[in-house]
Amino acid sequence: MPHKFFAGFFIILGTAVLLYLGQWQLDRLGWKQSILKDIESKISGTPQSLPDSINEIEHKYLPVEVSGKLDDNFIKIMVSQKFIGAGYRIIAPLKTINSLTILVDLGFVRHDDVSKIKLIENVDIVGNLHWPKEIDFFTPDPDKTNNIWYARDVDELSKHLGSEPILVIAKSFSPQIEYIDPLPINALNIPNNHKQYAITWFSLAFIWLGMGAFFIYRTSASRG
Repeated sequence: MPHKFFAGFFIILGTAVLLYLGQWQLDRLGWKQSILKDIESKISGTPQSLPDSINEIEHKYLPVEVSGKLDDNFIKIMVSQKFIGAGYRIIAPLKTINSLTILVDLGFVRHDDVSKIKLIENVDIVGNLHWPKEIDFFTPDPDKTNNIWYARDVDELSKHLGSEPILVIAKSFSPQIEYIDPLPINALNIPNNHKQYAITWFSLAFIWLGMGAFFIYRTSASRG
């Protein structure tokens, strides 16, 4: 009898913990959806001029409109596009009409077309301020010899190109630049996996409960 009590206790405890983790993920899902709604609202706002004093916390995702001269000393960030294949994000310095040099993510170019790019000197750009967090332990160091980078590290990119650590992700630009397609920010690209995590924890809870009940049944049958 004692073994049934302890087995039942651990089965109930384990099930309760797993159900709690599933509910916690559902709570996080609601929290994340609220944040994504706020981000989407900010992203799609009316573009404005660059603020006089820019900081990441206050101005991340801020819609802006900038004009200036592009420098053709651009950086290639290796990426791939679904149904298209390998290519690069093109990051170029832009000297604004206020003589501030910033970075602009112009968008995607196919691997085979990158040599054909000719950046237009004077351009008007609508986009969003952003400071992507793409660096982790596994990110390779950039191949500066071949001008191939693997992540948008704003600080490092700005040092390399001699600009301020400010990046605008283009939504559109005028005039158009042949071979480059903008990759604007949208909330759909921001990870939100809490629903999948919740399903996983709830599934584990039912599996744990089922296996526990089967264990008690088999143990009781063998002792009978």
